[in-house]
Amino acid sequence: MPPVITALYGALNAILNVLLAERVTRMRRVHNTSIGQGDAEPLLVAIRAHANNAEFVPLAIVMMLLVELCGGSPVYLHVSGGLLFVARIAHAVGLPRPSPNPFRFGGVLITLLGIVANAGYVLYLRSQF
Repeated sequence: MPPVITALYGALNAILNVLLAERVTRMRRVHNTSIGQGDAEPLLVAIRAHANNAEFVPLAIVMMLLVELCGGSPVYLHVSGGLLFVARIAHAVGLPRPSPNPFRFGGVLITLLGIVANAGYVLYLRSQF
């Protein structure tokens, strides 16, 4: 059976990543900066929100895929995928806000815990073969 659950959350996060990239493009136009961030703090924040998403989502999706391919629970996968998507939105919303920021902190924490939880679940599932 194809990994349809991971496909759903992979697609949602891909759309989010494109939206974050579009925000960087828009900010580059506003600040007339084609490379780097220049002196524009809002552009730097948009760049980091997109880059952080691009750095962590692929690993999270690969771990979800491994859970699904190893026979992990569909309910678990939906919870994991839903939390990942919400966490990435929270991080993107929280990054421009002043610290301490629960959106940013929560987004990072949920993303990283999800990756570790999925890795542990894959190791457990693999031991069952």
